Amino acid sequence: MALGLCQMKKYTYTEKKDTRSGFGDGLTELGNTHPNVVALCADLIGSLKMGDFKKEHPERFFQIGIAEANMMGIAAGMTIGGYIPFTGTFANFSTGRVYDQIRQSIAYSDKNVKICASHAGLTLGEDGATHQILEDIGLMKMLPGMTVINTCDYHQTKAATIAIADHIGPVYLRFGRPKVPVFTEANQKFEIGKAIQFTEGADVTIVATGHLVWEALQAAEVLETKGVSAEVIDIHTIKPLDKEAILQSIAKTGCIVTAEEHNYYGGLGESVARVLAQHHPTPQEFVATNDTFGESGTPEQLMEKYGLNSDAIVKAVEKVLKRK
Repeated sequence: MALGLCQMKKYTYTEKKDTRSGFGDGLTELGNTHPNVVALCADLIGSLKMGDFKKEHPERFFQIGIAEANMMGIAAGMTIGGYIPFTGTFANFSTGRVYDQIRQSIAYSDKNVKICASHAGLTLGEDGATHQILEDIGLMKMLPGMTVINTCDYHQTKAATIAIADHIGPVYLRFGRPKVPVFTEANQKFEIGKAIQFTEGADVTIVATGHLVWEALQAAEVLETKGVSAEVIDIHTIKPLDKEAILQSIAKTGCIVTAEEHNYYGGLGESVARVLAQHHPTPQEFVATNDTFGESGTPEQLMEKYGLNSDAIVKAVEKVLKRK
């Protein structure tokens, strides 16, 4: 097997910021530009960074309390009056706790609600398995008509928050708790359903989402030192999936690794596998949690233990290259 080495663009960062702050800042900006945007919170104003919106637009902020199911029902009802509700709570409470309300009152009823979920995945950290939801992407992408977005850094989260206000229909926007590298452009235009190619490569395609995008870029640099040219693609929108970007890339590379902070059942990897099975069967390896719950620990400890970092991606690439 011949490996095609090409010069790879290096990505760096000057600061780390939490993606939930991107949501909070995007929501505050929307408050100034979209008078029909309203915000609902389940007693987590500080955690969801919704304080500035509340301060600047108190008449459009609604503290629902620890009553997440009620919050979803209220949000669905508000759309009937022409409002665009943004709900805010932890990802576990945004999906698992309220799945019936989302299915019946929002998805089935096709209500224009934006379900915004922080503290997703293992990087929630020390709060442990009860709060570290790793099934939420699967739950939400299976709902007909639901758009599912999982952002990678502060700037992309802010841009996505702003973009979904103009999208008609229910949206699940997933982001996280820890401070992570900021490496995408400020004031970027976020296109729902449009993947972003960060590096060009000839030997393997790495498609990643959320916090794993930065890890994929780090893995690509390591692979380059080993003579492997990796194409890194950010799949921020898991549904609708950018099939064309994936198929164009694997037509060139011939193999693929998917990387996500989620259970490999029901996540990005399975969505990609379906596309490959239907259009272009291709060797694929998965970087995801292996049908397990999490546990308490620092984000770094957990990402290493559960195989969700750049080292794990490098190993997955080396494995899939042998299957070409």
